[in-house]
Amino acid sequence: MIRPLDGITVISLEHAIAAPFCTRQLADLGARVIKIERPETGDFARNYDQRVKGMSSHFTWTNRSKESLCLDLKNPKAFSALIQLLEKADVLVQNLAPGATERMGLSAEKLKVLNPRLIVCDISGYGNDGPYRDKKAYDLLIQSEAGFLSVTGTKDTPSKAGNSIADISAGMYAYTNILSALILRDKTGIGSHIDVSMLEALGEWMGFPMYYAYEDAAPPQRSGASHATIYPYGPFPVGDGNTIMLGLQNEREWLIFCEKVLKSPALAHDEKFSLNFKRHENRIELEKIIVNCFSTLTIDQVMSLLESAQIANARMNDMKGLWNHPQLASRQRWSSINSPIGPVPALLPPGVNNQYTYRMDTIPDIGEHSELILRELGFDADSIKELREAKAI
Repeated sequence: MIRPLDGITVISLEHAIAAPFCTRQLADLGARVIKIERPETGDFARNYDQRVKGMSSHFTWTNRSKESLCLDLKNPKAFSALIQLLEKADVLVQNLAPGATERMGLSAEKLKVLNPRLIVCDISGYGNDGPYRDKKAYDLLIQSEAGFLSVTGTKDTPSKAGNSIADISAGMYAYTNILSALILRDKTGIGSHIDVSMLEALGEWMGFPMYYAYEDAAPPQRSGASHATIYPYGPFPVGDGNTIMLGLQNEREWLIFCEKVLKSPALAHDEKFSLNFKRHENRIELEKIIVNCFSTLTIDQVMSLLESAQIANARMNDMKGLWNHPQLASRQRWSSINSPIGPVPALLPPGVNNQYTYRMDTIPDIGEHSELILRELGFDADSIKELREAKAI
């Protein structure tokens, strides 16, 4: 079986989430990803928590199918090993502190001389230039700068996303940019320099609220789990203590919802609720009507009514519900990967391709592949021993 990125070698100076998430997806497609880590401590995301039998949840999620090479890049011999790797590599991904690679002599300009086919992808908070270039950037800070917090949460309380959405968006755009650069290199024979900014990545995902607030118009109001402008579209409690999420997108669905779910056809023609903007304006009154109707029903009964009316709906699942989701089980979306603590379940990447299966290999221990990779580069036993004694690997 041939995978899309078989034969592609990726070197990654990575930590935390954005770059590791990018490179894990490249590994999923068959790339050889060599993760450069600090000796002894490794990627600091290894120690975020110990929720997966002693391993970090973040690290478990973003680091399968990689090789770990520990290098103290301040040590000349260790640095020379990195240079040897870059001479033949296809991709370098890095999300170190702003300017760190340039200070090490690894600028895109110098690397182009070393290896003209090398694709260099820099991931940073704000990009490689501009007044914010050197500003520290973490996921929550970018959520704030990108305006995400201003439209997420309740009226009284801005709320962050429950996952690392700024890191994820940057990792996704780095991933797709690298794939595009590989296609371009096939046509030109020359590598690219890619500059991915977390602010710009999440800013792109803020397109709807930005345009909604076009020319200083009022922005979408924070509305919890409900839609900011469409109603009813959001969570509603039901009689058995569960919560149903439902969404009406148009006036035809509103008529059917009143007739088949609320059992109140006349409500559909009430002037206060006859159009979406009116339902939005009178949402408090309408919410009471819907909650009262659902208060005597179980979630299964409500879902049955919504399904029969072809009204979009969903359970408000927790993490246990996601682990046990019947749709994921039915589509056989779970796999198992090895790790330093033994087998761990893992979701297969999104997208089913009938020509190949995704690579789902081991999560590496710190420096697990250091000796193997150094031997590939021609380091002999004495040189490797010297590096170990100097704590450079």
